[in-house]
Amino acid sequence: MNILSILIVEDEQPNSNRLQRMIQSARPDHEVLAVLGTVRESVDWLLSNPAPALIFMDIRLADGICFDIFPRAKVTSPIIFTTAYDEYLMQAFKVKSIDYLLKPVDSEELAQALDKFDQLYPRPVAQPPILYEDILSFYKKQAKSYRQRFLLPYRDGYVTLLVQDIEYFFSESKITYAALKNGEQTMVPYTLEELEEELSPEYFFRANRQYIIHVNGIQSIHNFFNSKLKVWVCRQAPVEVIISKDKAPIFKQWLNR
Repeated sequence: MNILSILIVEDEQPNSNRLQRMIQSARPDHEVLAVLGTVRESVDWLLSNPAPALIFMDIRLADGICFDIFPRAKVTSPIIFTTAYDEYLMQAFKVKSIDYLLKPVDSEELAQALDKFDQLYPRPVAQPPILYEDILSFYKKQAKSYRQRFLLPYRDGYVTLLVQDIEYFFSESKITYAALKNGEQTMVPYTLEELEEELSPEYFFRANRQYIIHVNGIQSIHNFFNSKLKVWVCRQAPVEVIISKDKAPIFKQWLNR
């Protein structure tokens, strides 16, 4: 098997470390050339190094989206996109990219994506250049619009609930509730999984299986045992939310943007 040179563009270190381990497990002979966390780093690297055989690229980076790279550095390498969001774009990605991997990356899906690359780009045949203008154009045209409000049943009619008035969502007995800034709670007819796809990741974070929290609803953050975090949310009636050890660095990075 020929050695494959791989570039990873991923701004979350736990994700990049995990991805490197899985690549090493699936393809022990392949080489990860570099791990880059920003648009700027990626542009600088691509301008000063030969093109890698394959790129794993996250969509949202610390200083922008990965598509900001393409106008500034010619990208000719095949790409496997990784993302936690924007699933509606995946069909477009498949037009020009090798594949996509939805976070958290699954080892079997990673192996299948590498197999797909091997089939499409057998070595040592020269790899044809790939142009990403179509993807970039599609992304700009279809920039995701996140939910701004809910229309909820109320008595014999309906009431509008603005997303900006919600401090957190929580699930209890398979029912989802929104906790509002005024201290009230109201049921919403969606699962947390559905809400996670519809709410802007700039403001909402899936803390654990029970809670999705709004950045403005966070009152305080404390270290907890075993590298966990204890987060207090809600002004009117503070609620304790525990962030796991694995999610703690991702949560801190999300807050620090």
